[in-house]
Amino acid sequence: MDAATQDMLKNLFETKLNSAMRLYLETCTHCGACVEACHVYNSMPEMRYSSVGRSEIIRKVFLKYFKLQGKIAPWLGETIELDDVTMDRFYDAAYSCTGCRRCMMYCPFGIDTQMIMGIAKLLLIGADKEPKLLTMLADMSIAKGEDAEASKAGFEEAIANIEPEVEALWKTAPGKKTIPLNVEGADILYVALSPKHSIIPAAAILNAADASWTLSSFEAVNFGAFMGDSKRMMAIAQRIIAEAERLKVKTVAIVECGTAYRVMKQQTGKHPFEVVAFVELIAKFLREGKIHTTKNIAEKLTYHDPCQVARNGGVYEDPRYVISQIASDFKEMTPNREMNWCCGGGGGLVAMGELEFRMKSSRVKADQVKASGAGRICTICENCQTQLTDLSEHYELGVQVDSLANLVAHALIQE
Repeated sequence: MDAATQDMLKNLFETKLNSAMRLYLETCTHCGACVEACHVYNSMPEMRYSSVGRSEIIRKVFLKYFKLQGKIAPWLGETIELDDVTMDRFYDAAYSCTGCRRCMMYCPFGIDTQMIMGIAKLLLIGADKEPKLLTMLADMSIAKGEDAEASKAGFEEAIANIEPEVEALWKTAPGKKTIPLNVEGADILYVALSPKHSIIPAAAILNAADASWTLSSFEAVNFGAFMGDSKRMMAIAQRIIAEAERLKVKTVAIVECGTAYRVMKQQTGKHPFEVVAFVELIAKFLREGKIHTTKNIAEKLTYHDPCQVARNGGVYEDPRYVISQIASDFKEMTPNREMNWCCGGGGGLVAMGELEFRMKSSRVKADQVKASGAGRICTICENCQTQLTDLSEHYELGVQVDSLANLVAHALIQE
């Protein structure tokens, strides 16, 4: 690595050194409380896969360049230089971490490993060593936002083609559009993912509730967030923000996607609209009697708390209330809620593929699912659903994996 690149990376590192980050980098006492908290370490017990092991690489660079001791007497403490080998170690640390933040629940100082890994991801982008697939996907999302008109006709045709599948779940009232688009003044903007399975159940539920809603022209997933690229993250989110503001909606309901929800809810500032996870809307409809369901799931059902919606978003009880309205035999996994094990698919790992690593690093999650004795598991995050499906197949768990919205859509009672 040449000196100019090294200086550029040092400058990038420094942009992350706010007071909170300095506290995280200077406070760790290496007590080890976080080690067992990581699903990767529990499944693959190597210190490089522990929270402290990952963060230590960043700390050694911090000590080298940003602490007096590292500058004048580096031999007094272990330090490492920014070079190509260090960047490879940054990649290994950043992309073996799903950003679940379970380690924070155990750290006596609340050190946020996900934020520390944000330094690694930023420097990887600066060194042109980030996962290129994520870059491509992020740039495609941004490009769509810049020229949405070009894909408008194709999008409208695709939506029209899936309307019969919505009608099969819920007959739309006469005079109402099955999947409304571009409705100014609608109460709810529903932001889906690209696949139709993220739209059909939600449309049926919204229509059953006789909600005033419209479908977003953009997909919810934010690949910029997976990259740790704040500029791309905001550019992708801004497409939805601008659309919501243009349509003057009251609520933006985010599809079952953990990162998309957390980005819009917590990382894009204040908005003139409310942001909710779609499960929160379903629970509201049920409590207010706007939709009615039958308990049509007789087999034992368990639930996976997605890290970004639950531990990082605080949505714990609404999913369980919804489940109580559609299932007769619900079994909690242990641990659950804020202590739930990460599925192992977050942080961009599902989008990147990484099947072998995802399976090996999530054995502890597979064991947890198996121990529940459930024949079916549901969740409210697309990444989690994909990961849990792969785990069930890889570990031969024999567990059917569903989205909670899909289960509700198939339990609707049309009176």
